[in-house]
Amino acid sequence: METKKKNPATVWKIVSAVLAVALIAVSCTWVITANSNQPAQQTAAETQAATETVAETAAQSAQTQADALSLWTESAPLKAELTSYIKTVTDEKSADFIPVDHRIAVFDMDGTLCCETDPGYFDHKLLYHRVMEDPDYKDKASDEEKETAAIIKTYFDTGKYPDGLDVKHGKAVATAFKGMTVDEFDAYVKDYRSQPMQGYNNMTNGEAFYKPMLQVVDYLLANDFTVYIVSGTDRLITRGLAEGTVNIPLRQMIGSDESLVATNQGDNDGLKYTFSKDDKLVTGGDFLIKNLKMNKVTVIEQEIGVQPVLAFGNSSGDEAMANYTINNNKYKTGAYMLCCDDLERENGNAEKADKMRASCEKNGYTAVSMKDDWTTIYGENVTRK
Repeated sequence: METKKKNPATVWKIVSAVLAVALIAVSCTWVITANSNQPAQQTAAETQAATETVAETAAQSAQTQADALSLWTESAPLKAELTSYIKTVTDEKSADFIPVDHRIAVFDMDGTLCCETDPGYFDHKLLYHRVMEDPDYKDKASDEEKETAAIIKTYFDTGKYPDGLDVKHGKAVATAFKGMTVDEFDAYVKDYRSQPMQGYNNMTNGEAFYKPMLQVVDYLLANDFTVYIVSGTDRLITRGLAEGTVNIPLRQMIGSDESLVATNQGDNDGLKYTFSKDDKLVTGGDFLIKNLKMNKVTVIEQEIGVQPVLAFGNSSGDEAMANYTINNNKYKTGAYMLCCDDLERENGNAEKADKMRASCEKNGYTAVSMKDDWTTIYGENVTRK
């Protein structure tokens, strides 16, 4: 049998094909090997990037914490205590973790969030203006209202708060603004808050809020606290003064109370009258309760229904609220009391400040020094006359 000789070209084609296949195999092996190292390289890079991100986030968080209370001096006890407290109670792994629905903080208003010494409380100045200065009302003011206004003037002149003025003032507010709708009353308060502060340059009544304390409110809000104002000032006046400055809803602003009635209700008891489409809600002229001391504790239970974990005040009228907060509480708590010891940037009172420091030491509150703990009170452009 004859054996056929292969064509050299055909042989070359076969050899070339084999070589090509071999080269492709080697190339694939190299690619696979190279790619097999890539995940390890990527993992290392990703780990380093993640570590840097965590470190950067921690640094940013620390900076944010510092910025949150930037108007407080580094030596301020509240700054150190509150930042540590927030870190602990918001950490789910901490034994002191507080669920969001129990993160309740209560603040007094006058002397705690805003000025009460120019020359007195905002609501006392408002009543005095209504009875003695308002051209649309002063000739209609009752003898009782004028008598109360005279007592308030003595308080302004001497700086000493008379016994019994709390109730007299509450009654006079109720009667002097009787018959106003809630909106009309609110507009009256807001108009007066826009007037210049008597003893300061470059500030209105409504701007006389302590900037460091507003930082505390915002800091708590940023950490899922619910903040309430619990004030001795009339509830409607509290709302009119604080709205737009303290970043909480009106429903979280609690104060002393006067009656509210329907315009067509007359002398009918609320149980015998139904609000109609033709009615408006107006002030009824009756003083109901002064929200100070034990009354603050009562109203917290009635309107909040949860024991607070933080309390902020400045006077004996706030001590019951502070004691209720820090005693017999299943969560970690704190109470802070402002001491009006700044005699240059604020119309302070050294004697009152010393009494509050003594109360703090006795009751376990942390004292806040307006003079030593704050870098500013109202802003650098605000000065005393």
